[in-house]
Amino acid sequence: MTEKIQYKTLSWEMVAVLMIAEIVSNGMLSLPSSLAVVGIVPGVILIVFLGVFATYTSYLLIQFKLNHPEVHNMGDAGFILFGRFGRELLSFGTIVFAVFATGGQLLAGQIALASLSGSKLCLMLYTGIFAVPTLLFALPRTLDRLTWLSVASVICIIVAGIVGMVGAGINPVEGRTISATVPTSFVTAFLSITNPVFSYAGHFMFFILVSEMRYSETAMKAAYSLQAFATIFYVVFAVVMYIYIGETVASPAFSSLPPNWQKAAYGIAIPNFLIAGSLYSHTAAKLLFIRFFRGTNDLHSHTVLGWTSWILLVLLMNGAAFVLAIAVPIFSYLIGIAAALFASWYTYGLAGAFWLYDSYHLQGGRQAWSRYWVKTTLNVLTLLAGAFICVAGTYVTIKLIVDAYHNGSVGKPFSC
Repeated sequence: MTEKIQYKTLSWEMVAVLMIAEIVSNGMLSLPSSLAVVGIVPGVILIVFLGVFATYTSYLLIQFKLNHPEVHNMGDAGFILFGRFGRELLSFGTIVFAVFATGGQLLAGQIALASLSGSKLCLMLYTGIFAVPTLLFALPRTLDRLTWLSVASVICIIVAGIVGMVGAGINPVEGRTISATVPTSFVTAFLSITNPVFSYAGHFMFFILVSEMRYSETAMKAAYSLQAFATIFYVVFAVVMYIYIGETVASPAFSSLPPNWQKAAYGIAIPNFLIAGSLYSHTAAKLLFIRFFRGTNDLHSHTVLGWTSWILLVLLMNGAAFVLAIAVPIFSYLIGIAAALFASWYTYGLAGAFWLYDSYHLQGGRQAWSRYWVKTTLNVLTLLAGAFICVAGTYVTIKLIVDAYHNGSVGKPFSC
């Protein structure tokens, strides 16, 4: 008799590690440039506020999961809220965002490898080299197989961040300008705001992570650990890099360091980029795998059909991310559009909808909304915040694409 595949194996500590490995990654490297655009005071306030906000929405998502144990992913949650249309829409959004996020990690790996080698190869080759281990690390069927790799991933991003900060501190930019606040246009300001907004954008994986926990009621311990670490680390990294580099700090910030320090920081961060990309593609593949095989023997057993399907799905998700990363010149902008369209809802807006749904159906209908009017107001505002981020983020990113085409900065497909 073959051994069954056990999914519910994760402790809250390991889920916290997986959450940090997924969320605290290349996104943090854009935070110092956000401070350069809006100033250090509003930038820090925004990072801290979004960290607290993301903690609150984490709580709402996890409570919804505990109230509906059958929910495995955002598609299942969409079915509860909006029926079949909701399932298809939120499933589609999860897959698109996960594939684009995987591609984003491939581009981060491309930049890191190019920095380490002095850009001696075609950029497509760097992307291809990075795509292979990203694919291999996504192949385990259960997330517990990725936990120890994620421990290494978290250690690497912490050390890389420290190396980057030390490198900036030892080599401060002469004549740099550090501003408490910076007057700027809405488009420029909101573009910089999207960096911290989407640096917390990992909630679309929470249902899948909690579904593989031994004791799902301890999930908030993992979420609190994630948000506390991410918020503190983001603030420290952004402030230190901005103070020592000033208004010229690049995005990603490591690219503003002297060559040797740049290579050291990128080299140490590479495992984190790999594991984050693997977790994203694993998530996209698993949503479809569960959808196809839920309630069948292939889901929990080592069958030929089960493993063949799983490997093909992982190949498909990673292959799509790789092709998009090398074939679409505006792919980095499309990541922004995908984040605006979907991450704004998964990380922020939908959490308010989850509370409104459960309070209505489980606590007494509209009377519950009236009885808990403070919470009702807060969650309506959460829903509206998601809508604002979605609309404004999409508008700003589309404007950037138009400007990029006008000034001729868009490259060609499959170019080096």
